[in-house]
Amino acid sequence: MDIVKTVSFIEETVVEAGRIADLPLRKVAVVGVVQNPFAGKPYAADLSSLIDASPALCEQIAGEATRLLGAPVESYGKAAIVGFGGEQEHGVALLTTVFGNAFRDAVGGGVAWISSATKIGGPGTSIDVPLAHKDALFVRSHYDAFSLTLHTAPLPDQIAIICVVASRGRLNHRVGGIAKDEIDGKDGLR
Repeated sequence: MDIVKTVSFIEETVVEAGRIADLPLRKVAVVGVVQNPFAGKPYAADLSSLIDASPALCEQIAGEATRLLGAPVESYGKAAIVGFGGEQEHGVALLTTVFGNAFRDAVGGGVAWISSATKIGGPGTSIDVPLAHKDALFVRSHYDAFSLTLHTAPLPDQIAIICVVASRGRLNHRVGGIAKDEIDGKDGLR
């Protein structure tokens, strides 16, 4: 599958609640738009061609997100918006474990499950991509989201694949949980 369009978003937050951060929170989302080979066709039970194509797509998208972040990745998330000619399952097929493994490789490792969201939509669709720490889901400081709106995609026969990375947890986090320096990195939870 070839990417027909790429869209990038960069957000950097320095001040929240009047407090200047010692280290800004930088989030980057990169969207790769691809043609959906199943769009407008009858139900297909076998979506393995999407699953098989996903690592190469992820390498491009997540690799660019990591490059634009310009800092070590601490949290990540993934999403897909499927054009109206397809099914939500087409987006899910592109985000399975093989995509996740390629995402982990692109960000320099990670053992935690990667949060995700998928939906059907067209140009103008918004999506909230959930984020969590790349090595431990129980690190509450990194529970976050990146909201974005695609204005020119996906068309009915397209799928927008989204990778989001962040440089740190939320500014001013203070609701408990495991601190990032307490991560054991073995089970993806703690």
